[in-house]
Amino acid sequence: MTQDELVELLNAHEWRDVEFKEARRAVPRNAYETVSAFANTEGGHLVFGVKKSGQDMEVVGVLDVDKVQNEFLTVLRQPDKISVVVDVREGLHKYDDSDLLIFYVPEVHRAHKPVFLNGDIRRSFVRSGGSDIRCSDNERNRFLMDAAAERYDGQFVDLDLSTALDLESIKWYRGIYEGRSGNRPYAMLSDADFLNEMGLLVEQHGQVSPSRAAILLFGTNAAFRQLLPRPVVDCQRFALARDRADAGERWNDRLVLDENLIRTWQSLVDWYQRFAETPFRVDPTSLRRDDAPSDYRAFRESMVNLLIHQDYSDHSRKASIRHYTDQTVFWNPGDAFATDADLLEPGEKEVRNPRIVTAFRRIGLSENAGWGLRDVFRNWQQLGYVPPTIANIKRHKCFELILKREELLSEQQILFQANLGVPLTDEQSRVFAFGCREKITTLSQIKAVTGLAGPDAVELADALVTKVLFKSIEAGRKYALAEHLEDRFRQTDQEDLSTAQVQPKPPDLSTAQVPPLTELSAIHWKIIYLCDVPRRLADILEALGVTNRGYFKEHHLNPLIKSGIVAMTNPAKPRASNQQYVITEAGVELKARRMSGEDDRSEDKDG
Repeated sequence: MTQDELVELLNAHEWRDVEFKEARRAVPRNAYETVSAFANTEGGHLVFGVKKSGQDMEVVGVLDVDKVQNEFLTVLRQPDKISVVVDVREGLHKYDDSDLLIFYVPEVHRAHKPVFLNGDIRRSFVRSGGSDIRCSDNERNRFLMDAAAERYDGQFVDLDLSTALDLESIKWYRGIYEGRSGNRPYAMLSDADFLNEMGLLVEQHGQVSPSRAAILLFGTNAAFRQLLPRPVVDCQRFALARDRADAGERWNDRLVLDENLIRTWQSLVDWYQRFAETPFRVDPTSLRRDDAPSDYRAFRESMVNLLIHQDYSDHSRKASIRHYTDQTVFWNPGDAFATDADLLEPGEKEVRNPRIVTAFRRIGLSENAGWGLRDVFRNWQQLGYVPPTIANIKRHKCFELILKREELLSEQQILFQANLGVPLTDEQSRVFAFGCREKITTLSQIKAVTGLAGPDAVELADALVTKVLFKSIEAGRKYALAEHLEDRFRQTDQEDLSTAQVQPKPPDLSTAQVPPLTELSAIHWKIIYLCDVPRRLADILEALGVTNRGYFKEHHLNPLIKSGIVAMTNPAKPRASNQQYVITEAGVELKARRMSGEDDRSEDKDG
């Protein structure tokens, strides 16, 4: 830990990942409750040598470092004191003249939860805000369910195979499975033998029974509702933005689904078609898309994830999809086993319902291993929106995904970047735009914006630091907008440092006092359209029907040049007789966005 990181930690209030203890001469007993809470939730830093008085913190230091450290670490390796060995990382740091002991307590694997004290499972704790909370009976049961070696969806159900399965659901599934290349041919098998080959039946006491996965996927209504006595998902659509709807407005339509996962999936696709951005056709038998709208992949993966990663042992909470005009919120009971940092990394992830996941993947409804979030983020990135927001809330064992329909590279942001005079790649441009929106940009967010893996994301962020656009707060982890750019923005919304609020720089006297643009006029747009190929000034004037050459250059053409939207073909000789004007990459981007918007409006009108 660097000195800057230490100062940042000490300046933080106690919250879910930081806890301060005085511990001048001995370890306080409640320090072990914090270890249990951190290990059961998302990990955190435990700092010895800081005295708390209400909201005030005073660095008092640890007076007997060796004694306190040895006592603490020894207890953490005694099975009668704590249920599992917690591999903490310790460090001794100086702050002024005081010694501080800082221990990082990691989250433990699900198989070791709940971590409890003194051999009493009732002394299990979770972190909630800045407090250590004793687990409720329900929370302990969820931990134990997640810890089981046999996943919940693989356990057998004492139901009759001949009456518990919906034959139409199985027929639909087999039709798609057998039509996919690469799948083994099982057309001659009975339904029971087919499900057995799929690993969905369980032999128990010499009798073959359906697994929970088989009933959840293919069960009749009676069998399914016996296993899951609550809806699978509650779908609500609002004809309003979220902030207005959350103020008390009622949904416009609602669909509550409480059938098996195959029928639920079919109903979800039908529901999605009601608000899809462009009309498309779906084959009624296979539900494979024929003409998919632009956001289909993101919605498909999000809806599939909602079904395959849900905690079906939780009968008190149901999943929900709330669709607003400005965003869609997917909420699921059950947190992801993977850490937040790993969710967007490639490769297999440990999943809650492996048999259900595999069943969906075999018919192409979960194209990537693990959570499929990378496809969601990639599709949203292709659409030019801000990256989706994910909240893996281990304290409440739930997961939320939000798809916001909000442009990342607004017209104002493109103009602002053009005015910087610093060449940026497409990925750097998106990350910088995101950095303009946020006070702090984390490495995970950079991955979300770009789709890059860890090392490449760090390299990109470091390149923005080298270009003096970002500053590093924690090397390889956190970045912020460079200080010289901070005063270029004014905050109009506490939740959004909008790139649309860029303030112009002070006038540059070396360029005839031409201020950079923050918005484009109708004439500016005409110039951009004309100059997609190099044009002489005389040709531009003639095409626009303008006669006052000087006024046109001063008020229309020069601001575009100053803002990096239009460039001279011979900038070394501004008055050259062969001088022509052409749009830059920023101009090309602006034109493409404008034309895309015109195409969308044209399609809406035609429809």
